[in-house]
Amino acid sequence: MRGAPREEVVAVSDGRTPPQAAADVWSGRPLLSLSLAAMMEHVKAHSGAVYLLAPDEPVLEMAVMAGLPRAFAAPWERVGLSAPVPVSEAVREGRLVWVGGEEDMARRYPRISMVLPYSFALAALPLATADATYGAVYVTWPGDHPPELSDREREHLTRGCDLLAARLAQAARANRATPHEPDLLAAPLPDLAGTPGTVEAARMVARLPYGLVALDLHGRVGFVNAAAAELLGAVAEDLLGTHLWASVPWLNDPAYEDRYRAALISQHITSFVALRPPGDWLSFRLYPSTTGLSVRISRARAVAEMAPQAPRNESPSRLVTISQVLSLAGSLTEAVGVQDVVQLVADEICPAVGSQALVLLGSQAGRLHVLGHRGYPDTHIVERFDGLPLTERTPGTHALRSGLPAFFESRQQLEHLYPNRHAPPDGFAAWAYLPLIASGRPVGTCVLAYAQPHAFPADERAVLTSLGGLIAQALERARLYDTKNQLAHGLQAALLPHSLVRLPGIEAAARYLPATQGMEIGGDFYDLVPTRPFAAAVIGDVQGHNVTAAGLMGQIRTGVRAFTTGGQSPEEVMSSTNRLLIDLGAELFASCLYLRLDPARGRAVMARAGHPPPLLRRPDGRVRVLDLAGGPLLGIDAAATYPSTEVGLAPGSLLALYTDGLIESPGIDIEDALADLGELLATAGDQPLEYLADEVVRHSMAARERADDVAVLLLRARGDG
Repeated sequence: MRGAPREEVVAVSDGRTPPQAAADVWSGRPLLSLSLAAMMEHVKAHSGAVYLLAPDEPVLEMAVMAGLPRAFAAPWERVGLSAPVPVSEAVREGRLVWVGGEEDMARRYPRISMVLPYSFALAALPLATADATYGAVYVTWPGDHPPELSDREREHLTRGCDLLAARLAQAARANRATPHEPDLLAAPLPDLAGTPGTVEAARMVARLPYGLVALDLHGRVGFVNAAAAELLGAVAEDLLGTHLWASVPWLNDPAYEDRYRAALISQHITSFVALRPPGDWLSFRLYPSTTGLSVRISRARAVAEMAPQAPRNESPSRLVTISQVLSLAGSLTEAVGVQDVVQLVADEICPAVGSQALVLLGSQAGRLHVLGHRGYPDTHIVERFDGLPLTERTPGTHALRSGLPAFFESRQQLEHLYPNRHAPPDGFAAWAYLPLIASGRPVGTCVLAYAQPHAFPADERAVLTSLGGLIAQALERARLYDTKNQLAHGLQAALLPHSLVRLPGIEAAARYLPATQGMEIGGDFYDLVPTRPFAAAVIGDVQGHNVTAAGLMGQIRTGVRAFTTGGQSPEEVMSSTNRLLIDLGAELFASCLYLRLDPARGRAVMARAGHPPPLLRRPDGRVRVLDLAGGPLLGIDAAATYPSTEVGLAPGSLLALYTDGLIESPGIDIEDALADLGELLATAGDQPLEYLADEVVRHSMAARERADDVAVLLLRARGDG
């Protein structure tokens, strides 16, 4: 993937009080490593890391790591502050974040759990003073740690982070850098041949009848006895200092490497069985410690049929590649619409691969179109892509047409193939153009831009190309979703009145808001029907959130209009609509509230079918919820009756009709929501009706966080009918 982050890292402000000369303030690794080691020692943690905020971008960069190989944390070398990971959450919320074990991790941070499905506990804390935030720290414990963090551990970690933040602030003020050092606790195990006692111990271990290998935290061989070398079919001297799975080809399998990671992270004994070609099965038992692993190797013929066979003619991906792709693939599955894809690439992929800007391009009708972008200070730079013919000779069009990625490590490389008129300056110094191919069909190009010249080694190119495929799949799903969403909501909008007819003696205003969750469309509807000598108003809600519900809503609205025009009374309109719904056989129910308005007499007659009761504001400002007689939901019982209720409607009176999406939402009490609505009508009910309709939906918590559609119909008697 990417190389290790730069050895020096910058402390930047969180926006409260910027540190002085933030761009020039460097913190050395000895300070960070020693502070991290002290914290780990105090709380008996077995691994940890320090992150510092990157300059000029909302990204946390890993500065030092201790206790485990840095490759284990490769997907999180750089993480955005908005990323769903504990260190980012600790910085965002300014608090300690505790993950109590494997199940807790899977529930709260499924992406991390997918890459590291092992038993361990984790605590993350912000590095902050009263004036600035510098980064975050995390530490981990083996899986047998209690599910809760003790008060002593919490106190030690908090004190350690406060002290380190103060030291960073002091270094920032001094504007100085300190020397660097390697990560702590990750050095090779000491050689056994140090003293006469250890020499004799080495001889004793060499005579053991089973194989014994010592690995350091990075998986390098520090000791191997003769029995192990014989079982592995290798020369002991050739194994020293190498990775076991690299020196023994038939162990070069991600499944076996996974057991090594599991042992180190969980600090639990793990084991596996592997086939040494052509037919010898060996048992490997891994005993972890905080400094490495001891591996016991023996023959395991009796369990050969139970053992997984390692792939023979495959060259598995590196550990960092597998982890990176798995983590980012998990994040892309959460994208719903196109803008979700753009945001996830910006928040998750760009920080992970070190790019500072992106443009996501789609193709349609032979031209490129900008679907979204991030990181470009001047939007005019991005706009040049929009509408560009695919025949134009540019890196983006070539990547899309050829299906081949293009990597430019510097502007000189780019201009060598594409002169300035084809690649005008955009303020960046390196680029990756990734073709987005889904189901064998090009769907667009993803452009990643880097602020500095950037080398793209072979493994990084492979991962970026793989990520291009994942982005393409997510983009294709998102574009299909957006298209369906537009069509569905277009259908729903077409079934609602485009404007309200004018009724004699009645002023009306309406609002309709679709649900904000998913692509669901509902069956909420409202209508005004002019008849002589009366007028009618109706509001309702068809059960369900799909095209069927929206279509049925249109049929009910048409039926109500027909029955009203035919001169039926409110009770008859409800009964006829009920039978219509049953005859249609849709197997959906609907609530409905129907009003026959007679402003000349100052009266309104209402019939209700399982619908929320309306609110009436009298001219003197008093508001009450109308207790109306009614019947069951439409579509349940063909013989149901719907008694009507007559209500006074003096000039200046206001009726508020609504669907349940206005007042019902998880965690919101309906009675409280109705009380809030009544209070708003009491205080603002004399305002112009259009203004009042906006205020009703603006002040409704349920309407702001909509799990359901919302329809509101306000009626005010003018007294001039």
